[in-house]
Amino acid sequence: MDADQLKNIPLFAGLNRKELRALGPRADEVELAQGREIVREGEWPYEFFAIEEGTAQVRRGDQLLGELGPGDFFGEMGLVGDTRRNATVVATSPVKVIVMTGQAFRQTARELPEVATKIRAAIDERCRHLDTVS
Repeated sequence: MDADQLKNIPLFAGLNRKELRALGPRADEVELAQGREIVREGEWPYEFFAIEEGTAQVRRGDQLLGELGPGDFFGEMGLVGDTRRNATVVATSPVKVIVMTGQAFRQTARELPEVATKIRAAIDERCRHLDTVS
């Protein structure tokens, strides 16, 4: 994964060029078809996703919770928490996503703790924002 691709994702915006280059090999880029269920509510998370191109819907049961597009990320609790997924995300167009497994994140945390700290801070900030919105 290229450092320039990663820097366009808000979750990684706080990382410097050196950190982005170190993180790049730990992430993959995947293309998914419209209609593809990317994550399913109730399943254990093993990775998180950031949308590079395309759109997706977030649903809990039959309820539409939101729409996602380029720069948005989801599944991040799989990196830092021990909880099941709380929503289903389905591609509403062809999507290109950046994927990082929990294992890759834990390896990063061991080898590059400053990078993991910055990513955790971004996740915490998002959680605080979501708490004030809901």
